[in-house]
This record gives sequence, structure tokens and C-alpha cells, in this order.
Amino acid sequence: MTDTRPNSTTNSTAASTQTISSATSLLPHALPPCENARIALFAMRRMGAHGLADARASHTMFTAFGQGFRRPLVLLRALMADLAGTSAGTIAIAPCCCARMTPAESAMLSVLARVETAPEIARYLMADLLGVRRIDGVLASAAAVAAAFADEGRPITV
Repeated sequence: MTDTRPNSTTNSTAASTQTISSATSLLPHALPPCENARIALFAMRRMGAHGLADARASHTMFTAFGQGFRRPLVLLRALMADLAGTSAGTIAIAPCCCARMTPAESAMLSVLARVETAPEIARYLMADLLGVRRIDGVLASAAAVAAAFADEGRPITV
């Protein structure tokens, strides 16, 4: 006698493969290896989800920068406000605990890493991210954030 019931392990394996496939299509980028970029990403995610005055984002910046935390924190808040005010659409962010990044998060970290060394690439990435042509103010905010991180000994690289 043969068993004609559907194999539940085959169905669960197919479902888990489909779940992993959809998760990697929504979050195609791995976290950056640079600790400084991960700090900026965490703070951006917290501020994007919970507001500019999020206490955990502030605590993370204080822990990372010590006494010099105010400048990077205030400039990152200004950048987030500029991003929200200038963007033509929504900017997708992942939850703070997520071990992967959205394309928008990856682009933003790339802008922060390249705004000083490759400004034209940073300009194109920012324009694509925001969906507008006039991005000079937001790009200046990103340059200020990158400089603040670098001045405190934590340059952002990707």
C-alpha cells in the first residue's frame, strides 16, 4: 500500500524558500561591514520610525561618540528632516532589528560614504533616492553628517 497524502515537509520547505525569496527581494542588501555605517543606519531607522527626538537614537549616538555626540546627532536629525521634506515619495526603511537593508537605506549610506570623495556619484544617488532634481540642500546636509562622523574619528564607509 502506498501513501498518497501530500508530503508536509515538501510543502513547508517550499513555503520557507518562498518566504526567504520574498524577504531578499524586499531587503536585497546586507548590512554594511563598517560599524560607523551601522550606527548611522540604526539612528536613521529609529528617527524615521519614531521621530527625530527618539531617545534610543540619541543614546546610540552618545554611546558611539561620547562627549562629542551632539554635532553628529543634530546634523543627522537635520538630514532626516531634509530627506522627509524634500522627497517626492516615501523612503522605505526596515525595522531596527533587521539584518538587511532596503535599496533606499543602501543608497543613503552610499551617499554618506561618497559625498566627500565622489560628489557626482553622491548627487546622482541622492536625486534617484528623492525623485527630485534640486537636491543641493539635502546633499549639503549629507556632507555635514559625513564630515561630523569623520571629524569624530568615525568615517562612514561602505
